[in-house]
Amino acid sequence: MSFLVATDGSEEADSAVQYAAKQAALLNASVEIVHVLTPQAELVEGEIVLPGGAKAIETGTELLAAAADLAATVATTYDTDLTVETELLTGRPAAAITEYATESGVDAIYVGHRGLSEQQHAAVGSVAKSVVDRATTPVTIIK
Repeated sequence: MSFLVATDGSEEADSAVQYAAKQAALLNASVEIVHVLTPQAELVEGEIVLPGGAKAIETGTELLAAAADLAATVATTYDTDLTVETELLTGRPAAAITEYATESGVDAIYVGHRGLSEQQHAAVGSVAKSVVDRATTPVTIIK
């Protein structure tokens, strides 16, 4: 069993990481944490190419490392070894998340209810709503 959780480094995303890690620890599942780079990013011959260059990749890698550490910390509470993998994705966030989920065959997706780019929304963020609309697997939105 495997769970996918998306992060953008926001508090809501951290809550989603913690919740997914808890569920994975309780169910002896693994966690795949993804971060989607800007829609302007492209995958060229297996390499991520960004208008902003290496800084965006570095920042994304740091976000993923922090989220993986957070998931591992949660797992220690349940005295279990949690398998955590991370992946940088490119493209439009909802599409990238759901396509990766389908390709990876995950059993569930966890997302924060609003992320850094959507703090002006009072309701469920547009990325979270789009993930629900596009996903072929259960989606849990964490507030």
